[in-house]
Amino acid sequence: MTVTHRKQSTRRLARPAPGAELAGGSRPVGHEPAHDEPFRRQRPDGAWRDGDHVGHRQFADIGDVELERGGAVPDVRIAYETWGRLNEAGDNVILVEHALTGDSHVVGEAGDGHASPGWWNSLIGAGRTVDPDEWFVVAANVLGGCQGSTGPSSPAPDGRAWGSRFPYVTVRDQVAAERALLDHLGIRRLAAVVGGSMGGMRAIEWAVTHANDVDRCIVLASTAYATADQIAWCQPQLLAIRNDPDFAGGDYYAGDRRPDVGLGLARRIAHITYRTESELDERFGREAQLGEDPLRAGDRGRFAVESYLDHHAGKLARRFDANSYVVLTEAMNSHDVGRDRGGVAAALASVEADCTIVSVDTDRLYPPRLSDDLHAALPRSHREHITSAFGHDGFLIEEDQVGRIVSAALARGRADHT
Repeated sequence: MTVTHRKQSTRRLARPAPGAELAGGSRPVGHEPAHDEPFRRQRPDGAWRDGDHVGHRQFADIGDVELERGGAVPDVRIAYETWGRLNEAGDNVILVEHALTGDSHVVGEAGDGHASPGWWNSLIGAGRTVDPDEWFVVAANVLGGCQGSTGPSSPAPDGRAWGSRFPYVTVRDQVAAERALLDHLGIRRLAAVVGGSMGGMRAIEWAVTHANDVDRCIVLASTAYATADQIAWCQPQLLAIRNDPDFAGGDYYAGDRRPDVGLGLARRIAHITYRTESELDERFGREAQLGEDPLRAGDRGRFAVESYLDHHAGKLARRFDANSYVVLTEAMNSHDVGRDRGGVAAALASVEADCTIVSVDTDRLYPPRLSDDLHAALPRSHREHITSAFGHDGFLIEEDQVGRIVSAALARGRADHT
């Protein structure tokens, strides 16, 4: 196994001047793109539905998806985007896996059909890390999502939204749906699968489940199994949504009210885990939000950091569906590559891909020790590190470091590829 040297971040934090506008922030924040453009609202609950502008989405009907817990999701549709062309040998495919609130729109502008810009905008493009002149890139909205793939907001066989009836799906089920999508596209083998956070869970599951079909596996800020600490952080998020009266047990689509309060609370909790104590303190300290006074009697104002969390709560509610947040969070809780395979070590020992395991040094949600364990258990693994002041979100924010790491991973075995 190869261990590479840590690269230093060139980013420095600076606290805004007192009274500066802090709601939007001046840096990339949360699991959002590195932009702060106005969002185009698609629906009150943020879900994409038939009749909405398709944007850059393509769609594949992949039939029924059999579920690990039993039963099936019938007539599944997967929304996806592609860049580049499949070569004659069919060996230039890179599958990009999104995180919890991402989707298939990896790169590109916000606009019709896409409420936000690409979430990894520096990754794909001419002269970038993944050049479409060489690679055929596929990114799918995950099963259970809300941006074109079958999920709780989609019509069930009876024509009504699935809502509370949408089944529990696991990371393995999501990978099974992606395998069916690639079969539909005539793709058998992956030159690489790359993902961070929840996307990293699917990436390593791909390398275990389809060991013969994956050449490279690049996992950023993720894990081979969900830990008790990660599941514990998820529980108050799930309860916040489910205890919102407007959630209506998951069947709110026919009404005119959405569980935005609960979804916003869930986002606030999650967002704190995505960043670091030192970053929040350096950026906001004890400053008051512009024009507000937290010590004012009566209708008190907010601290700047409270405004920051409020901003991201509202931002997510405009582009995401609460039911999908629940379904995908529970899927992350299900993640364990060792389940029914003799344990994590036995499952990882079967991986044939050349793996690159990447941690963020300040990640308190997916700490580097989990990447160390993953790296140590894999037959062929290269250990990389991202240095960042931004915690877990460093895998999205530290674009230069990520680009160098992914480029190096793709370069390994390039002679065989060409």
